[in-house]
Parts: sequence; C-alpha cells; structure tokens
Amino acid sequence: MSQSLARALRILADLAEGARSLDELASLLGVHKTTVLRLLRTLEQDRFVYRDGAYRYRLGSRLFALSSRALEQREVRGVAAPHLARLNQATGQAVHLGACEDGEAIYIDKYDGRHPVRMYSRIGLRMPLHCTAIGKTLLAGMPRAERERVVERIDYHPFTPNSITGPEALLAELDRVTAQGYAVDHAEHETFINCVGAAVRDAAGEVVAAVSISVPDMVLGYEGVLELVPQLLATARAISVDSGWDPSPAGGGQDHI
Repeated sequence: MSQSLARALRILADLAEGARSLDELASLLGVHKTTVLRLLRTLEQDRFVYRDGAYRYRLGSRLFALSSRALEQREVRGVAAPHLARLNQATGQAVHLGACEDGEAIYIDKYDGRHPVRMYSRIGLRMPLHCTAIGKTLLAGMPRAERERVVERIDYHPFTPNSITGPEALLAELDRVTAQGYAVDHAEHETFINCVGAAVRDAAGEVVAAVSISVPDMVLGYEGVLELVPQLLATARAISVDSGWDPSPAGGGQDHI
C-alpha cells in the first residue's frame, strides 16, 4: 500500500471518530500540515470529506453512499430484515445482526429497543469475539481447526469482571454454545448488558451471520433475557431457511451450531 493511500485511509478512519481540524489530523498522522492538506483536498474533491463552517473536516456524502451500497451487497442483511423487525417488535428489545469480516465480528444491522436506554452499538462497529454473544456464535460456527487458530490470536481484554480471559476457557464456552444452540453474554462486554445470540446459515449450511437480542439489566434481568431464547432461535432459523438452508435431516439441517 502506498504511503499516500495509507495516510488517506487513516484520515477517513480518524474522521469516523468525529470532526477534526487540520492541526489535529496532522498531529494524529505525525506529518506536516501541508501533507495532510494535499490529501484532504483530493478527498474533498471526490466528496469523501468536507469542511464545515468551523473549518473542521468531516466524513462526506460519497462515503455514506458507498456504505449503503456495501450493506446492500450483504445478501443476508436483506433476507434477515423483516425477521429482525418482527423480533424487535415482539420483544421490544435491541436486535442486532453480525457477521465475520477479516477475522473480526462486525454489526451489519441494528434495531433499537423501545426502552429509553440506548446501546452504543452501531452498524459497521466491530465487536470483540470472546465476550459478545454474536462473536461467540460466529466462532462456534467455524470449523474446529479454524476456530482454534482464531481463538489463539484473540486479545483477551477483560472488558468486565465476567469477560473470558484465555483460549482454554473460550474453547470450553464454545463447546457449550455448540451443544445448546445459542450463545450468551452475561455482562461480559458491558457490565449492564445481557445478550443472547444464535447462528444464521446459508444454503450450504455454513454459519454466515448471527442474530442477537441485547437488554440492559435495569430493563430485564439475565434470567428474563434467557426466556427470549426460543424467539431468538425461531428468528435465526427463519432467516436461515429464507437464505436457502434446509433444516431437515435429509438436507443436513441441525438445531445446534
């Protein structure tokens, strides 16, 4: 990757975190302002960035158009949308759809809960594999050898006292996920959020995504969240069927991950 391209991509990544001035971008990149200004002018010409009235740079409309196209190309997102909307309506809780991308989990759709407590999650945000229900579900859906390779490379950051902190514990947890057919995040990523997740399969039976229900504990306790598992599993199964998966024994279907 050329140095200029790498710097331009870094600028876009920094602007995704919020508006920046020229001086701030130069400081973040560790280069002179004239270098950053040349890159910004090129990005501005193609509407990847724009400068507001306070002379701060922000992401431009071209990126929003590209992100919409990228989401449209995620076939499972379109198939899942009506099912996710129904699950959100039926439970009143936040519903997410996630998938693997370059060895990480990423949110590709979200429906907010009806309660006033809002989660920081958003479409496009990456999430840790070891302490989220979606991450565990996607890991459990991998072939055993691939799963073990990925688990060894994870940074086991302890987000909360409940976070899994090593590969052996995570592999044991993934065996439980496989056996019971769903994953849990019992205040492992955020201390006040409980979550359950289930796998979505494609026509070949491969796990291509995961759907989850996330609930703040002041809205519903952990045991109450577990009571939502049957609705979650029914939704994941319906999305899988609409994606071409045959759940019958003759089609290789299975209820566990």
